[in-house]
Amino acid sequence: MKLFLIKIGKAWQTLKRDGLLRGGRRIMTSFLALFNRVHPGDILFITGGVGDSARYRTQHMAEELRFDGFSCSVTVQDNPFLVTYADKFSIFVFHRVLYTQSVARLIEKVKSLKKEIIFETDDLVYDKEFLKHMDYFQKMNTFERKLYENGVGGEILADPYVKVCTTSTSFLADKLRERGKQVFVVRNKLSEEDVASAEEILPQVSKDASVVKIAYLSGTPSHNKDFATITDALLILFEKYPQMRLVLAGPLDTEERLSRFQERIIRVPFLPRKEYFATVAGMDINLAPLEIGNPFCESKSELKWFEAGLLSVPTVASATGTFREAITDGVDGLVAGTTEEWVAKISHLIENADVRKRMGQQARKTVLEKYTTTHASDVPYYDYLKEKII
Repeated sequence: MKLFLIKIGKAWQTLKRDGLLRGGRRIMTSFLALFNRVHPGDILFITGGVGDSARYRTQHMAEELRFDGFSCSVTVQDNPFLVTYADKFSIFVFHRVLYTQSVARLIEKVKSLKKEIIFETDDLVYDKEFLKHMDYFQKMNTFERKLYENGVGGEILADPYVKVCTTSTSFLADKLRERGKQVFVVRNKLSEEDVASAEEILPQVSKDASVVKIAYLSGTPSHNKDFATITDALLILFEKYPQMRLVLAGPLDTEERLSRFQERIIRVPFLPRKEYFATVAGMDINLAPLEIGNPFCESKSELKWFEAGLLSVPTVASATGTFREAITDGVDGLVAGTTEEWVAKISHLIENADVRKRMGQQARKTVLEKYTTTHASDVPYYDYLKEKII
């Protein structure tokens, strides 16, 4: 009943935010995931949802492992046959899974069979103590908040049987090691399908040289405070560059101060993945602001940079630890920590089309070499998994 109420709450928010057509399509995708076929194999990924987090941390990770010889399946936690899968796999990876009765039964059966359980997270939502740093938490309805009341998967992480975790960033790895866990950092990566989509899209890209399109493409409604950190910089840039256009995609509330430039702000709704990539490809500059020092933001991965990089679009990103690790500043992207740095670095790209092109091409090169499932090399993790297959 608890999981049902949470899903009703999330469905209502989706319809309210995305409208009946787009929201209904997303809800239907979530419902149909219940019936995806699960083939027995080495590793089963169990996830609590079907959004981008589940895509990167289960579907793309499973694809990466298949390329290295593992047989993997992915399912959602409310699959009605969940408990029966204990006999069909050697390793069970739990990603953002709410601790329900069926999940508890699966875990107990897996433990009785002495099989491997791995806790997977790409965020701090597993620890309710960090929720005060999550801006969107304050705006959730009562049913949605129930998802987080014990931390998503916090009970699984706390189980002494669970000794190993995977995660997407060094920051999160350090937090999990504080819990006494062995941790493998497995970076988010683009799928084979993503790369093929980019190859199809890029030859069709046509840009208007009379304007410079700067994009902030928000995938969830939790980034209002992140975007607000660059509002001052954007106001300065709007005044300075009449050719500048700001493209905002997905759910995002902006400050009233930006409204005087509304004729130069283009709003785009939440888009399916291939349409999203096509939109990115048409941009001149991509923005990836985060609230520096906020634990939730410091735990975020570099995917906003590498998704744009796949389409040869240069990114200016906040100077979080993760972005500083991923981006070679001035080569395949730019990082900024203050309003002055944001203004200077975006200005440099606005004024220099050749720099934009060169930096975008270098970003694509880096992404194809390091951030695709087909070119992954998480060897220590692969070796560990091979030891655990029965």
